[in-house]
Amino acid sequence: MTGRLLLGAGALALLAFLAAPEAFAPLLRPLTRNGAPAIYTQTSLLTLTLSHLVLVAAAVLASGALAITLAVLVTRPAGREFLPLARTLTAVGQTFPPVAVLALAVPSLGFGARPTLVALFLYGLLPVFENTLAGLSSLPPAVVEAARGAGMTARQRLWQVDLPLALPQIIAGLRLTAVISLATATIGSTVAARTLGEVIIAGLVSSNTAFVVQGGLVVAMLALLIDGAFHWLEARIAKRSGAAG
Repeated sequence: MTGRLLLGAGALALLAFLAAPEAFAPLLRPLTRNGAPAIYTQTSLLTLTLSHLVLVAAAVLASGALAITLAVLVTRPAGREFLPLARTLTAVGQTFPPVAVLALAVPSLGFGARPTLVALFLYGLLPVFENTLAGLSSLPPAVVEAARGAGMTARQRLWQVDLPLALPQIIAGLRLTAVISLATATIGSTVAARTLGEVIIAGLVSSNTAFVVQGGLVVAMLALLIDGAFHWLEARIAKRSGAAG
C-alpha cells in the first residue's frame, strides 16, 4: 500500500512538472551557473516525454511480438531444434552496444527515430524471449495432461492453456524490456531522435546540471511508474491464473 501511495505521489509530481515546469525553477536554480536557465525550454518537456514514450512503446511491441513468437515456435515439437538459433538471434541485441547499433543504422536509415527504434528493438528481444521460454517450458505437467485428456488440439492448448499460464512470466519479460528501453532511448537524441536525452545532452554540452537532473529525473520516474504498473499487472494475472488452476 505504501509503495502504491509513493508511486501515485510520484506520478502526480511528474504530471505537475511536465504541465508547468517553470513552477519548479526555484528548486533547480541552485544547480545552474552564470545565470543559465534552470528549465529546458528549447522544446516542450511534455512533447519530448510523449515522443520518448511512443518510441519505447513501439520498440517494446515489436520486440515483444517477435520474441514471443520465437519462444512459442521453439517450444513446439517441430521447432525445438531451432532453439540454439533463436537464442543466438535474440542475444545479438545484447552483445552489440546500442551506440554501435545506432552508428551502423544511421548510414542506411538516416537520422531520427528509425535507427533508435532498431537499437531498442534488438536490445529488447532477449528478456521477453527468455521469460516466455521459461514460462512455456515450466508448465505444470498435470495441467498439460489434463488438456490433452480433454481432447484439445495443439492450437487449443497453446491459446487456452499454455499462454495463459505463462502470461505472468511473459509480462515480467515485457516489464524488463520496457524499463531497459526507456533508459536506453535517451541515447537516441545523439542521432536526432526526439527523446528526453535531448535535455540531458543539452545539459552536458552547456555544463548545466539543472538540465541533466531534470531530464534524468523524468526518465527515472517514468521507469518507476512503468515498472510498478507492470508489477501490478503481473500480480493480477498470476493471481487469476492461480485461481483458475
